[in-house]
Amino acid sequence: MSQQHTAVSRVTTGMPVVDSTGAGIGTVDLVQRGDPNAVTVQAPTADPGSSLDELIESTAVGEPDVPADLAARLLHGGYLKVSTELVPTGAVYVPADRIAAVDTQVHLDVPVSALPAEE
Repeated sequence: MSQQHTAVSRVTTGMPVVDSTGAGIGTVDLVQRGDPNAVTVQAPTADPGSSLDELIESTAVGEPDVPADLAARLLHGGYLKVSTELVPTGAVYVPADRIAAVDTQVHLDVPVSALPAEE
């Protein structure tokens, strides 16, 4: 088991999260362990019976709520969803490999500005 999988497995929802500057950014809302077999979002094959709007609606409800290429990386490597008041959408995603340490809180190795916000 790699270092990042070990770190993610020690995180629980509700834990406080601090970024690389030591600033508290919020609390863990969701812990998703990495899945190397996660289905990556493929470009849809043309289906004459479905409109683009329907496709968007069908894919818009899942986590993580970020662009497809980033979502695929997060699902493969694992991530945390952190509730924060620092972004307008109210949450950021932390890739598992950005977790520096876990004790009573989650320490990141990047500033909050480097994290993707929920869309």
